[in-house]
Amino acid sequence: MKLYFAPGTCARVPLVALEEIGEPFETGLISFVRGDHKSPEFLAINPKARVPALITDEGALTENIAILTYLARTHPNAGLLPLGKGAYQDALVLGDLSWASSGLHPIVTRLRIPQFFCDTEGGKERVWEIASAAMHPNFALIEQRLSAAPWMLGEEWSILDVYIFWVWFRVEGTDFDLSPYLKYNDHAQRIQERPSVQRALAREAEALAWLEENGLTLDFNKLSLPKSDN
Repeated sequence: MKLYFAPGTCARVPLVALEEIGEPFETGLISFVRGDHKSPEFLAINPKARVPALITDEGALTENIAILTYLARTHPNAGLLPLGKGAYQDALVLGDLSWASSGLHPIVTRLRIPQFFCDTEGGKERVWEIASAAMHPNFALIEQRLSAAPWMLGEEWSILDVYIFWVWFRVEGTDFDLSPYLKYNDHAQRIQERPSVQRALAREAEALAWLEENGLTLDFNKLSLPKSDN
């Protein structure tokens, strides 16, 4: 398999999943500064022009929910997700994974790059304020769940914990107040110590060093609302 990724993005989640599986895999580094995501070669793999994208023996997969579910079902011994316990239980697991992807992730983006969502005067600040207010109830829910059990799905680790870890990592780089979320902070520390996460972070660090060496890193302070291609 081959995973197309960029350091710091949500592609970290399937990257850790592949490390958990323990089988050899390849990676393809996507530089947004260089425009790799809009190259004809990558658009043929993922016409949505974003990471992650996973090449399998059966073809390409995009979107974290699809990729993670595929990896969990094709490598059940890796214990990525507790699937196969019945339709209802599987739906509960996929519901939580969907929440991370379609509920938390968009708020993360508004906290990290609010200028992408409004380019009027004061718009950046207001987008961030609204996103911050929206995120606190979600973090409170995560805190509640981690107060009742060590992991998001109970007593056993799952790849959902890595998605939640990525959310923490991205929010930690903003002015969002993390101080009320002690259990969540503890969870992030425990996840970071996991060998698969350490290996994935090492891959990201190597990729980031290469991007920096070649002047291909993003300056988030200089990012602005993308112009239409039309």
